[in-house]
Order: sequence, then C-alpha cells, then structure tokens
Amino acid sequence: MVSGTEHTQNTWMDAKVGDIVVTPRNGKAVEINALWYNALKTLEVLANKFGENDIAERCGIAAKKHKQVFNRKFYNDKNKCLYDVLGDEKIRPNQLFAISLTYPVINISSSKARDVLNTCKEKLLTRYGLRTLAKEDKNYIAVYEGDSFKRDMSYHQGITWVWLLGLYNDAQINIIKATKDTKIKKQLEEEYNKFKLNVYNTFKKEIYKGEGIGSISEVYNSKPPYKTGGTFSQAWSVSEVLRIIL
Repeated sequence: MVSGTEHTQNTWMDAKVGDIVVTPRNGKAVEINALWYNALKTLEVLANKFGENDIAERCGIAAKKHKQVFNRKFYNDKNKCLYDVLGDEKIRPNQLFAISLTYPVINISSSKARDVLNTCKEKLLTRYGLRTLAKEDKNYIAVYEGDSFKRDMSYHQGITWVWLLGLYNDAQINIIKATKDTKIKKQLEEEYNKFKLNVYNTFKKEIYKGEGIGSISEVYNSKPPYKTGGTFSQAWSVSEVLRIIL
C-alpha cells in the first residue's frame, strides 16, 4: 500500500496470453489502495459496533495515515486525475474506486474528486460503459476483434466495459451528496439524471434489438457502431445496469 513498502498486484485487469501479461500494472495500483482504505474504515466501524475498541483505534489510525499519503502521492495535477499505478500516467477507470466506495479515500467534497469524475467522463465514458484506456494513449485499441491472441491483447487497452458504469454511477452519487454549493449541486444532479436516462434508453434498446437479444454483453467496441464482444450475456453488465436504473 502507499503507506507501506509492499507492491500490489493487479485486480480485474488480469488478461494473460501465454507468458505475456497484457496490462501488468506492477506497483501500487490505485484501486487496491482505495479498497484498502475502504476496508480499514469498514473494520473500524464494525469493531466499534462490537466493542473491539483497540482494533477500532488501530484501524482508524491506519486509515487516516493511508488517506494522507494517498492524497499526497496519487493525484496527477497535470491530467487532473489519479495515477493508475503510482507514477503511471495512463488514464484508466480504476481511479473511480477512489471516489465511488462507501468510504472514499479522497475528500469527496473536494475539487480533486470532481476532477477525477470529469476526466473519466471526458476521456473514458461512452454510451455503453467506460473505456479501459484513454484514446490518446499510444497503446489504445478501440475494436475488439481477431483471433483469441489479438482479442486478449486488446481486452483492457481501450475496449469499453459495461460494469464500470456502476462505479461511475456511485461516484456521481457520492459527490452530489457531499456538495454544499447549491449551484454546483444542481448542475451535478442534472448531469446525473441525464446519465441515468441515457443508460436506460441505451440498454432498453440493446436488450430488445441488440446482438445479445434479451441480455447485455460483456464488452463493446469504443467507437461506432459499438459492436459487442466477449460474453454475449454477462451477469455483472446486467446487474450494474439494473442497479443504476432501479
């Protein structure tokens, strides 16, 4: 974690072709550190609830230290977002974990939190989900095609994943709840309502007329006509879309 010396491993971006790791992300990954903070705060709350005061105190101290170090090291002022892996300027959706969880590791009412959301909106958000890499990156791939090797090599290099809409949704809700400025709050609420409507309209059409009739696919191309790929009926795509709509 950023507050220690251990290097973290990859999470969901786990594509591997033979001995080739497609997105190695070696080092201190943003989502691992966000999840670690959330875990510490959750354990602190549970320990307090069940009278484990010593555990609660230790978790609280560790969480506070971790949050301070994270905010000092992970914010990329040049790109107005978070480093994907500490020192790695690739713009990926994994940074949304830092503002979408129950206990965000970034001060959710800060301009930095809004910067992260805006950068993800501008660089990654599509009609069908979020790109796994910003299209300005030299390694960006927009189309999921070819043999298994070529497909696996593109899996997390720009292809759009539906389930990431859930992270984007929760990040918006967290920021709206924490925003005190009435004018900014109203603007954020209007953007959120538009987002929800777009999700509803997009996937209503997809379920009735899309390639995976009656369901939602795992991934989509990141440019028109947004052709589907991967599993044609993916549970976490369906569940996140339903959670947003309902």
